Amino acid sequence: MTARSGASLYTPELLALAVSLADYPLSPDLPLTGSARSRTCGSTLTMALECDASGRIVRLGMQVAACAVGQAAAALFAAKAAGADRSHIAATLAEFESWLAGEGDLPDWPGLAPLVPARTYPARHGAMVLPWKAALDALSNRQRGS
Repeated sequence: MTARSGASLYTPELLALAVSLADYPLSPDLPLTGSARSRTCGSTLTMALECDASGRIVRLGMQVAACAVGQAAAALFAAKAAGADRSHIAATLAEFESWLAGEGDLPDWPGLAPLVPARTYPARHGAMVLPWKAALDALSNRQRGS
């Protein structure tokens, strides 16, 4: 990776998103917990959620060990997750994975544009989808009655 290509990936907007992740701390009072790990880079994300009676996310917190791209993706997820349910998150994840593979459009999740330059960095793809995978894991715990 050249300095120029790295600069185009780590834009001020992406780095600001990564810093904003501090607005979503992992909290022990959130009843549902899930996690995900990227096989490509080893990044991890633990997410705790609170849902309403319909299974829609009301509140969340995260602990993220990932590159700035993964942190930015987590912040983008967190900023727009309120009101999302399991089916919406699963559909978005499927669209996201297709887009990363070059087979579809960017998912309809608000604010994902800062992640577009990372599409050409396959080593970052696993970190980018961690929040959706961890949310599905947490919501699966809800379905099991945990």
